[in-house]
Amino acid sequence: MIRSIVRGVGSALPRKVMANRDFENVVETSDEWIVQRTGIRQRHIAGEGETTASLGENAARAALDNAGLKPEDIDLIVLATSTPDNTFPATAVNIQARLGITHGAAFDVQAVCTGFVYALTTADLYLRGGMAKRALVIGSETFSRLLDWNDRSTCVLFGDGAGALVLEAGEGAGSVGDRGVLTAKLRSDGSHREKLYVDGGPSTTGTVGHLRMEGREVFKHAVGMITDVIEAVYEKTGYGSTDIDWFVPHQANVRIIDASARKLGIAPEKVVVTVDHHGNTSAASIPLALAEAAADGRIKKGDLVLLEAMGGGFTWGAVLVRW
Repeated sequence: MIRSIVRGVGSALPRKVMANRDFENVVETSDEWIVQRTGIRQRHIAGEGETTASLGENAARAALDNAGLKPEDIDLIVLATSTPDNTFPATAVNIQARLGITHGAAFDVQAVCTGFVYALTTADLYLRGGMAKRALVIGSETFSRLLDWNDRSTCVLFGDGAGALVLEAGEGAGSVGDRGVLTAKLRSDGSHREKLYVDGGPSTTGTVGHLRMEGREVFKHAVGMITDVIEAVYEKTGYGSTDIDWFVPHQANVRIIDASARKLGIAPEKVVVTVDHHGNTSAASIPLALAEAAADGRIKKGDLVLLEAMGGGFTWGAVLVRW
């Protein structure tokens, strides 16, 4: 059986760091208020010349270096983003050109904060179907450019950045002991659209628009939806929370992360948390967390890693990977 095996991981962050106290001159808020409600202490904000494509390219190059591969070894790029450089072409094509790749295919996936989970699942299907041999799966966002900087309920939450994985098709025994992507579960429910959205777009207002969110409603739905897809992943593989080595959730809010882990029975020491220094980087949050935990030695070859996310739409999903 063909499995999509993780060969490398990398990340990229903008140069500018914005601490909570920096918001005190922008909106009525405080470091204490932000930390208490979100767990966020700082985030990175893209500056001049830093875009979704440039951050995605840098993360991709870091992942390729980590894998010991070159750009020409890649024949598929799947980019998860809600903040493309242009309405079209796809920002993945821009990254492809920046890397000097002129073969294979590249395209964007848009599922907001669940984007990386959707992109990883999509690339896995391409590799297992024989349509590609090696893929770059990237999550890259510049969410700061969607924010209403007068809205204290949202502007303090988000940050910018990018993370990437290199996947390679390899032979597996077809058992849950294989390395690589073992299974995934994706969901969406468009009836919740108004709870988290951007109030602009080419077909409606002709503007980029700003992010709008009903925070309490999102929180209310998040934990139940997350556990739904994770339980489906457990059922498919026969694994449970005690078998998981690392839980890498979407980094939106530390209270959602903690509540989800408690409900699932995942020990706190197995949860990778980066929201405190990255903020919510949407589709970039999971690969940024993976890159950090792999670099510092927490995630090791053979570890069972559970990924999950929920985002606007609503979209949500989970992926189980043996590193």
